[in-house]
Amino acid sequence: MGRAIEPDMDETRDILTGLADPAQMRRTVWRWQSEWPGYAGNCPIHAMLITIGRIDTVNVAFGESTGDVALVEVAQRIRHFAADELESGVWLAARLNGGNFVLLAREECTRERWQWLAEALADAIAGPIANPEGGANLRLWPRIALMRAGENDDADSILDRLSEVAERSRQSAGSRIAWSSGPAAASKRSSHELEADLLAAIDGDEIEILFQPQYSLDTDEMIGAEALARWHHPQIGRMGAASLFQIAERADHTAHLSRHIAQRAMEQARDWPAHLRLSLNITPADLGADNFALDFARLSERVGFSLERVTLEIIEQVLLGDLDRVASVLDQLKLLDCRIALDDFGAGFCNFRYLKVLPLDCIKLDRSMVDGVAEDERDQAVFRAIMGMARALELKVLVEGVETAEQRDFCAAEGCEYYQGFLRAEPVAVTDFLALAST
Repeated sequence: MGRAIEPDMDETRDILTGLADPAQMRRTVWRWQSEWPGYAGNCPIHAMLITIGRIDTVNVAFGESTGDVALVEVAQRIRHFAADELESGVWLAARLNGGNFVLLAREECTRERWQWLAEALADAIAGPIANPEGGANLRLWPRIALMRAGENDDADSILDRLSEVAERSRQSAGSRIAWSSGPAAASKRSSHELEADLLAAIDGDEIEILFQPQYSLDTDEMIGAEALARWHHPQIGRMGAASLFQIAERADHTAHLSRHIAQRAMEQARDWPAHLRLSLNITPADLGADNFALDFARLSERVGFSLERVTLEIIEQVLLGDLDRVASVLDQLKLLDCRIALDDFGAGFCNFRYLKVLPLDCIKLDRSMVDGVAEDERDQAVFRAIMGMARALELKVLVEGVETAEQRDFCAAEGCEYYQGFLRAEPVAVTDFLALAST
């Protein structure tokens, strides 16, 4: 999982989304460039401007409050995508105004990879968004302008160049991805070839499974791990789970990829100490498949990993279809002794009917819920309100993205049960995970 920039004393945020604001974006670019050693050449800053063209239509058709919900959801998708895909460097996501966002990464990156990341992020943003007023889901259409900062670029010139590209793209109704200089990178692999590459990678066991350790807030002892998928494509480079599933969705192989990850994760977890649990993410394709619960139970039996040690994590997009059907499938999984967790709670709009209808055991608080919580009284009040609701519903709480001792101590004092984050461990391969588990 990638690292966002370290907070500083002058950090300022967009009030609506919690992302950095334009002033913070400018300070960050200046800091990155001023701290970069001269002998290392030009500071490698890649930037993308994401413009959401239909947000005004949403505001008119559904009201500004619905438009705000959509913008918050877009911000969370950008944040989660960056955390998953920009693992080797540092990054910053900011909201400029309206439906305009910018994502910056300080890392070496090929032109082709930056364009592929933009394509995958655009797909993620274009997915359905729950309408808080009920009725049909919302869909937004993003356009993305790309660039690599040159030697003489500063924050303002980066924004100017990206804005020019975005405006040209809007007026010409061109492709949704455009570069500030030169044509879009000519991909060495077409979409169809990437889909074939992914299937070959699954068959060749090239999808790497990493494990994000999870800990008790009471004892600070390890209690399990969340399984994460990575793939190093020989031409494009490293891809995280978000990109993997975007490719799989285009090829209609989402369920195939999900089952492969689950099987490999359970096979590797067989050698764990018996008290450790395994958390797996499940997709809309999983829950939409006939007999998913029975097939998953058979997979568990074949691998030799007890379902009593499995927690299945679902996100809101899993729930945007037939909620009653999803609840029925989850009820079947509960009868098979799986635990069910609602992931990314607090990231954008949450339909509280989920908490009423679904057989949940746990909610996983999104990292945005603890970002700055140790210093901000309003954030603390929201956090305590969620904890009160969780206690009333007899739900356990796991906090994601804990990076400081102050965050951990606050969560423990408020009665959370578990946490995960860089404070204790980053995602690791199974051998390193076993070493951590034995300490």
